[in-house]
Amino acid sequence: MFRLDELVHRLGGELIGDGALQVARVATLDQAGEGDLAFLANRKYLARLAQCRASAVIVAPDARGLTALPRIVTADPYVYFARVAQLFNPPVLPAAGVHPAACVEAAVPASASVAAGATIAAGASIGENVVIGPGCHIGRNVVIGDDTGLEAGVCIYHDCVLGARCLVHAGVVIGADGFGFARERDGSWVKIPQSGRVVIGDDVEIGANTTIDRGALDDTVIGDGVKLDNQIQIAHNVRIGAHTAVAGCVGIAGSTVIGARCMIGGQAGIIGHLHIVDDVVISAGTLVTKSIHRAGVYTANLPVQPHADWVRNFAHLRHLDALTDRLRALEQRLDKASSAD
Repeated sequence: MFRLDELVHRLGGELIGDGALQVARVATLDQAGEGDLAFLANRKYLARLAQCRASAVIVAPDARGLTALPRIVTADPYVYFARVAQLFNPPVLPAAGVHPAACVEAAVPASASVAAGATIAAGASIGENVVIGPGCHIGRNVVIGDDTGLEAGVCIYHDCVLGARCLVHAGVVIGADGFGFARERDGSWVKIPQSGRVVIGDDVEIGANTTIDRGALDDTVIGDGVKLDNQIQIAHNVRIGAHTAVAGCVGIAGSTVIGARCMIGGQAGIIGHLHIVDDVVISAGTLVTKSIHRAGVYTANLPVQPHADWVRNFAHLRHLDALTDRLRALEQRLDKASSAD
């Protein structure tokens, strides 16, 4: 449990009310009860604040007078909530040491933890306080930075680099071959060796079952602070700038360069060899087929609608070229009639 004044001392903000009040967890406005610290991050939920049964709340400055509950006033309640949640839920780290059922062919510092069934190939460099979960495979000459954690079943192929303080969830594959083939005239395929690496910066989180392919010649690069959701495919030679966030089921084709601080919605698709500048937001389900040269929000999908309406609207789209030709012909006739007058 934490006192409110202790939270403010650690995290900042303005305290209004009893600083000695203790809270045990953070909760939503709807679910919070006695001993909970709730938060109001969006004014559209303002009506719920009046019925909130939390012991205290986190609010923005413009909501400081809208409740009598003890409160912490901060510029960004959602970020503040995230930091409080980290205090209430510290990571549980396994004991340091190498499990007898692990197969280790490289030096491992005494502070690291290697679980049963993990394999570490020769030449790998493992940092201090690294956690390698059950069944992980660390290929030859892989580099893993300090304080990085790998959940169960992570596979990192040879020569790849993973920075410090990263978190890699179960089933992630880093450094598999990119999809590179040359086609013979008879239709058969010739494999192009993928000789690049995957280089991942510091403070990166990679969601479960995401795959990041190694470069064909140059490296695939993931910048510092990037956050990747579950089941994302990142192809060879892709570069993603610092602090970009990518939601689940996104596919990014080869040699695309994505800038810093971008946000890519779930199930978006980005074709290869494009360039996307910094501070771009791509809406969920959008297919990006050309480079984006200006920051902003981009959307290329249709909103959901009843099936009958979709069929009717699509039927109109099928005849759009014919309608355009008829409109152009009508305009020409009107122009001739106007000239005759």
